[in-house]
Amino acid sequence: MKMDFFKKAAVIAIAMIMSVAAYSQSQGDKAVGGNLVIGMGDSYTNVGIGAKFFYNVTDPIRLAGEFDYFLKKDNTSWWDFSVYGHYLFPVADEVVIYPSLGLGAIGFTSKWGRETYSDSRFAVSLGGGADYELSSNLALTGELRIKIFENSNRINLAIGLAYKF
Repeated sequence: MKMDFFKKAAVIAIAMIMSVAAYSQSQGDKAVGGNLVIGMGDSYTNVGIGAKFFYNVTDPIRLAGEFDYFLKKDNTSWWDFSVYGHYLFPVADEVVIYPSLGLGAIGFTSKWGRETYSDSRFAVSLGGGADYELSSNLALTGELRIKIFENSNRINLAIGLAYKF
């Protein structure tokens, strides 16, 4: 039964790779957007907002920069800045999925009484996402990533809009 799963997965992967040329994103395309993000980790969950920028280096390869700020909860706020690489796989006329690999920094600030503690760490990000084209210039985006940094992990789940120009 395991082999059947891998055969099916291989056929799907090959079909997705072969259809890359049909996707409407082209080299040089750019987009800006915003996110609503939920950050989870170490029994701590908070909500944030983010801004992002996309640039298609080639038809299937896209670079992205993103900054997320997580609203204060329990006297602590988080921020996250990362740069990602995406490999775009079209799965339908309006839908693209992609794996995501990124590097960046993650940090937080805690205030307890008169004391303030801030720290930041280098982070590696692994995940993936999907874009759904609402029109030729507007896409609904969704992403799930795990942020791996010293002594901890965070999972970010984001939904947003991107405007292509």
